[in-house]
Amino acid sequence: MISIPSPNPRRVPRPLFLSRVPAGFPSPAEDYVEGTLDLNEHLIAHREATFFVRVKGHSMTGAGIADGDLLVVDRSLEAASGDIVVAVIDGELTVKRLWQRGGRVRLIAENPAFTPIELKDGQELAVWGVVTSIVRRMR
Repeated sequence: MISIPSPNPRRVPRPLFLSRVPAGFPSPAEDYVEGTLDLNEHLIAHREATFFVRVKGHSMTGAGIADGDLLVVDRSLEAASGDIVVAVIDGELTVKRLWQRGGRVRLIAENPAFTPIELKDGQELAVWGVVTSIVRRMR
C-alpha cells in the first residue's frame, strides 16, 4: 500500500527535549525543552516528491527494516549506489539496497536468506525513490 502525504498536512508540534537520553526519559524536574518538533518537517524534506509505503516481508531486516514498517520515500533524490530504494523490476515492486559498479546493477537484500537481484539484459529497473526514514510503532 502506497500513500501520498497531504499537500497541506496538519501541524502537530510536540515537545523536543534538549538533552539526549541513552535510556529512560528526562526527569520532569529537568525542564529543558529545546522547542517543538513536527514530524512532517523532520521526516519530509521534499513534500511534493515524498510518499509512504508499508513494507511486506523480511528481506531488509539487516538494514533495520521490518515487516509492517512504514517507509518515507523521496522521489526527488537521485539514487546512488548504497542507497535503499523502492524500485520496480519486471513489474514487481520491491525495497532493496541499490548496488552499481562498472555498468552492473544489483538490488541487494539485507538478509542472507535472500539472493541479490542482478539486472540482466532486457530487464527493466525503475527506481521510484530513495528511502529516507523508517517509521515503526513499538506498541
